Amino acid sequence: MPQSFTMIAGPRQDRRAAFARDVRAGLTATPKYLSCCYFYDREGSLLFEEICKLPEYYLTRAEAEILEAHADEIAARLPAGLRVVELGSGYSVKTRLLLAAILRRQPRLRYVPVDICSVALQEAAVALRSEIPNLEITALAAEYHDALGYLKNLPPQPQLVLWLGSNVGNFHRHEAAAFLEQVRVPLTSLDRLLVGIDVRKDRATLEPAYDDARGVTAEFNLNLLARINRELEADFDLDGFRHRAVYDDDAGRMEMYLVSTRPQRVRLAGLGLDVDFAAGEAIHTENSYKYSQAEIAALAEAAGLICECQWLDSGGRFSVNLFAPKA
Repeated sequence: MPQSFTMIAGPRQDRRAAFARDVRAGLTATPKYLSCCYFYDREGSLLFEEICKLPEYYLTRAEAEILEAHADEIAARLPAGLRVVELGSGYSVKTRLLLAAILRRQPRLRYVPVDICSVALQEAAVALRSEIPNLEITALAAEYHDALGYLKNLPPQPQLVLWLGSNVGNFHRHEAAAFLEQVRVPLTSLDRLLVGIDVRKDRATLEPAYDDARGVTAEFNLNLLARINRELEADFDLDGFRHRAVYDDDAGRMEMYLVSTRPQRVRLAGLGLDVDFAAGEAIHTENSYKYSQAEIAALAEAAGLICECQWLDSGGRFSVNLFAPKA
């Protein structure tokens, strides 16, 4: 591991307790649900990286196209001597384009990736340091809300906060605005927020992106049950559930579910809990909201932000938005 890499771990015991608490709450609710934030253990993170390479999953390619074409333009809009903080960084694949562009304008750069998966952070750091000289990395293994308290205590310095990959879409619209407002509160007039937002489009494009022909997204979804088996001593039969992804046009969101294929009872020994499923009963696992231009403007307004610039890919499928705090 390079000398200029530091890992700061969030409250591991608290995360385990939160996982147990949230699984209990979700599987005893009506209808049942599980939080998408728990997709990203090591297995889930690797599966998501595979999803990003699938032909149906346009989001990663579209965002990468934007960054490849406009990274230098984005960097030119930022103050000198800044720090880059990234929420939900994963393996930082697309981020390298922007980091390299910023380092063409300043001699050194502090990069603070935040992700729940510490393995992804470590592996990303090794790759980044081998590719990009003069990059100093302070990684934070934590959930978003845990990270916000840490980020408020960073030394004063102009900063760019990244939230790429359409992660904003996993929040209900009012929750996305509330979270962005929390991110915005400690920002100064020099700071900027760069957010990837997927735009509304037709069902024929969206549904295959979340239900690919190879079944990788299905495996990614089912890994959530495998994780519960591993960490909470459950006995989910993965063959007893199937992946379902549907687009709700009125709400403007993709929805993912795990559907029980038969009546069954699942034992979660780690929780002292038995959960019954009817045939066809679904566990909701993810929403992914898509935004019109008017909805992006409304999101910024509700969060106390203004959009200084927006970039779209050549197909108009995805947007990258540079927000500034309102004066």
